[in-house]
Amino acid sequence: MSEETQSQDIQQEHQKFIEDLGDWTRTHTCAQLTAADDGAEVCLMGWVQYRRDHGGLIFVDLRDREGLTQVVFSPDIAPAAHENAHILRSEYVLAIKGKVRPRPEGMTNPQLPTGEIEVVAHEWKLLNTSKTPPFPIEDRTDAGENLRLAWRYLDLRRPRMQANLRLRHRVAQAIRRQLDEDGFIEVETPILTKSTPEGARDFLVPSRLNNGSFYALPQSPQLFKQLLMVGGLDRYFQIVRCFRDEDLRADRQPEFTQVDIEMSFVDENRVMNMAEGLMARVFKDVMNIDLPRPFPRMTWDEAMSRYGVDKPDTRFGMELVDITDIVRGSGFKLFAQARLVKAMKVEGGESMSRKDIDGYTEFVKIYGAQGLAWIKIKADEWQSPIAKFLSEAEREGIKKALDLKVGDIVFFQAGEPDMVNAALGNLRVHLAGRLGLIPAGTFNFLWVTDFPLYEYDEEEKRYVACHHPFTSPAPGHMELMKTDPAKAKARAYDMVLNGNEVGGGSIRIHSGEVQRRMFEALGFTPTQAEEQFGFLLNALEQGAPPHGGLAFGLDRLVMLLADAQSIRDVIAFPKTQKATCLMTQAPSPVSSKQLRELGLRLRETEKAAEGGKAAE
Repeated sequence: MSEETQSQDIQQEHQKFIEDLGDWTRTHTCAQLTAADDGAEVCLMGWVQYRRDHGGLIFVDLRDREGLTQVVFSPDIAPAAHENAHILRSEYVLAIKGKVRPRPEGMTNPQLPTGEIEVVAHEWKLLNTSKTPPFPIEDRTDAGENLRLAWRYLDLRRPRMQANLRLRHRVAQAIRRQLDEDGFIEVETPILTKSTPEGARDFLVPSRLNNGSFYALPQSPQLFKQLLMVGGLDRYFQIVRCFRDEDLRADRQPEFTQVDIEMSFVDENRVMNMAEGLMARVFKDVMNIDLPRPFPRMTWDEAMSRYGVDKPDTRFGMELVDITDIVRGSGFKLFAQARLVKAMKVEGGESMSRKDIDGYTEFVKIYGAQGLAWIKIKADEWQSPIAKFLSEAEREGIKKALDLKVGDIVFFQAGEPDMVNAALGNLRVHLAGRLGLIPAGTFNFLWVTDFPLYEYDEEEKRYVACHHPFTSPAPGHMELMKTDPAKAKARAYDMVLNGNEVGGGSIRIHSGEVQRRMFEALGFTPTQAEEQFGFLLNALEQGAPPHGGLAFGLDRLVMLLADAQSIRDVIAFPKTQKATCLMTQAPSPVSSKQLRELGLRLRETEKAAEGGKAAE
């Protein structure tokens, strides 16, 4: 008989002991009782964490979402309660009535809020049995993430997951309290809406009542919140689900939650001041941390120059330095011919092994780099395959620009600016993590402002909106939208926390004429603009007030507060990196009948078609 079969047989045998809860009422949680409750008659309910048998006594650690309480079944005190307690197994659901007493001397557990007491069971009810779980219900489990996601309802019982979701709740409530006090109105916007593709791909929903037509799930409530401003709501917010059918990265989800905010009659400073107050409230209420304000501000150009990325982690130094002019005309041809050459110093990094450097070389290839140049600064030489190509003047210039000292190592990237910045900027963060340069328990906020209005999409071979096409151009940059879009700046701003973008927003276009010019600059014909956004253009011509706002990524914010490794650890039922749910097996095929009702027919796959021919 297999172990699994034996376990199932035992479970079935134990089901005869199951009782109804009846009129029993829980008096305390499993983390609530202390020495002050000595002698109290209590009723606890929860799951069996462990059962231990010692000298005739049976001990059970009873768990609920709050914590653990030790329960004792004694044959001397309550023989009837003790009689069948041996059947209890991990994850059995239990209700017990008993009396609180101090633990024996030397048996206390200072790690538990209830570690000074135990409850002697006088009577109990088995509410349900459980199969043996596929992994231990404890934080130190070594179960892989896919296994935990397949059994997510069990994974959610772990204390760490419980704590993460409670933290998420507290963050959401703090946000609601602050925004309510600031005069914001919570309004729900449609989930089934119009497809307006510009940015990520929409999730499409076919209409049964309108065959051949489709709704789209919202990528954000952007247009609706602007329409609410046109409608005179003045201040709006919503904690809302959003959907993007895009290629996923490690920390992206096809459905996610954002805190959506919009305000009328404001400029950038008013929006950012409001957002800082909101973050201050969250950190004070949830973490008991007083955030220094105002948050530092940095232009996009400065961020890219100093850090290579538009969401810089400012908890450590190791900034990038532009040495293009220093090595212009260098004997090292790669440097001499490159549009941009940047260097990054790692203090004391001269001890890095060649294996380490080779690993970092492979890392930067992710960002399009062909390799990684380096120089070790030794007392008597510059050690590097490229050192011999550098003149004394170039060495002196590099030394001065980076304040080099013996024992340092310098990494270089040369080439197109986008590649150079991405490769070296991301290597900076990677190295800081490997070398332990990031201080624990610190939260560094930063505003990045003055973003480009457009970015060039190599795949589309055209300029696209950097944030979205409803962002207002900076004052005086209207003409650049057409004449030199690469130089046009936007009234956009991102809130960055510890190198993560946690929020982003902009002042919106509130003029129908300007919005049409924006669509024109993005390559929309007037007909296309009317077909996709006619309702917005009409609204902007009906007395739309100046307005702006932003949205926070709730999942990412909670992840950072919880010090979690992934946003999946702070979402109750997340998807995998392949956008699937391992627990429900979604997405899944649907019946032919459902497809017919929707007026849809699946295209035969090549394999299926070949199988049909073979059958003929």
